[in-house]
Amino acid sequence: MDKEHLKYFNDLLTQWLEDLLHHADETVVHIRESEYFTDPLDRASFDSERSFQLRIRDRESVLIKKIRNSLEDIREGTYGICSNCEREISIQRLEARPVAQHCIQCKTDMEYREKITGT
Repeated sequence: MDKEHLKYFNDLLTQWLEDLLHHADETVVHIRESEYFTDPLDRASFDSERSFQLRIRDRESVLIKKIRNSLEDIREGTYGICSNCEREISIQRLEARPVAQHCIQCKTDMEYREKITGT
């Protein structure tokens, strides 16, 4: 991968990480600002919304780890290399999924095996 693409993905991943971290901070502030609700329906609605937000943030925490791993791969010079077959991951795949660790062929094979084995 050339330097121009590496810079592009580094900038993209860095901005994505900053956005996710900002949203996580907002969620923490929102939860801390929770009020006491005298109406049970208001409380239930608030709890439901909070639970939904926490599930989203939990999924985002997994994505944050993947982004950090990808940024580390950029620093180490291994970004865009399939961790399975060690071939280059296409730019088109990385544009669609910047945190991809596998080329499309290896990922397709992995998903097929998961479907067959159920794991």
